[in-house]
Amino acid sequence: MMVIIDYGIGNLHSVSKALEKLGFENQISKDPDVVEKAHALILPGVGSFGEAIEQIEKNNLIEVIRYSVQKEKPILGICLGLQLLFEKSQESTKKKGLSFIKGEVRKLPPTNKVPHMGWNKILFTENNPFQESIPNGRFFYFAHSYYVVPESEEIVVGISNYNVVIPVIIKQNNIWGVQFHPEKSSKWGIHFLETWAKRVMP
Repeated sequence: MMVIIDYGIGNLHSVSKALEKLGFENQISKDPDVVEKAHALILPGVGSFGEAIEQIEKNNLIEVIRYSVQKEKPILGICLGLQLLFEKSQESTKKKGLSFIKGEVRKLPPTNKVPHMGWNKILFTENNPFQESIPNGRFFYFAHSYYVVPESEEIVVGISNYNVVIPVIIKQNNIWGVQFHPEKSSKWGIHFLETWAKRVMP
C-alpha cells in the first residue's frame, strides 16, 4: 500500500486520484500506524515550511516518517514536501526540517516573479532514472517561492531555469523529491508518477 501523508497541508486528493487512475492503490492517512505499514510514502505540501513542520509534529508523524526512511522505504516529497526533507529553510529559520537531505531551502531571488507559478522546462542530469519514459525538455507545473540547495550535486536528477538554475528533481537512495506538481503537470506529470510508482512498489 502507498500512503499519502495527511498533516493538514497539501494537495492530497488530486495526488491520490492521479495514482488511482494509474492503477496504484493508495490511502490518505495521518494515522502513524497506517503510515508505518506503508510500502511507500508520499509527502505533499502547500504552504509554509514552519507551519508544515508544526503540523507534522502535532500529528505525531515525525518519528514514524524517520523510522520509515531509516528502513529504506521509498518516500516522495512534492513541492513543499521536497523542501521539508532538507535541514532548514530561509522561510522559517527557527524550525528544523526532517533533515534527510543535507542542504537548505532558499528564497527565489528578487529578480524573479515570486511566487513562481506556471510551466517550466526540465532538463535531466546524468543521474536521470526517467530517460526511458520522459524526454528531456518537457514542461511541468510549478507553484513555489523557495527552492532547494543540496550540499551534493550528485543527488540532483533534474534542473530548471527560472533566472536561476534550480534543482527540481532529487534522488538520494530511497528518498525522492520534486519541486513541481506532477498531479497538475498533465501528460508528463502522470508519466512521472507512473514511472516512480512502478520503481518503488513491490
